[in-house]
Amino acid sequence: MATQRKIPLRKCVATGEMKPKKEMIRIVRSKDGEVSIDPNGKKSGRGAYLSKDKEAILLAKKKNILANHLEATIEDSIYDELLHLVERENL
Repeated sequence: MATQRKIPLRKCVATGEMKPKKEMIRIVRSKDGEVSIDPNGKKSGRGAYLSKDKEAILLAKKKNILANHLEATIEDSIYDELLHLVERENL
């Protein structure tokens, strides 16, 4: 009899939706204050999850949600990279 594994859920900081971890992108702030995208979800530091959804990323940028959550300034290049990542994955 096979037991079903528990799927880890995470909450999107922009939309508030609970989704499986694999459907989210993790953005991490290191101890140095450097903000980067963590595609594997393994980097150490303060993390925030965003849905792999263009609207969620644009909402986070508009309302400055990531900067507030991570308590760091977020460069526009991070948002551009997130949008590129989502578009590439949807193809």
